[in-house]
Amino acid sequence: MVSPLARVTIDPGICHGKPCIRGLRYPVELLLELLSGGMTFDEILSDYPDLEREDILAALAYAAKVVHSGRLGPVAS
Repeated sequence: MVSPLARVTIDPGICHGKPCIRGLRYPVELLLELLSGGMTFDEILSDYPDLEREDILAALAYAAKVVHSGRLGPVAS
């Protein structure tokens, strides 16, 4: 089974090297912001037809991995 994290790509030529979904110009942070703003998976998929449910799950898995790495500090709200 392929890891969901395989859907997250980092390419200096795409979105300034930010983690994106499948090399598309959808940064992981965008999906996380949409989810934290209250959008559902179905709403996101309706607004962004290039995305798949597995892409959203990959963004969440990536965020969990980053937080788990323990290299975070305080953030401004």
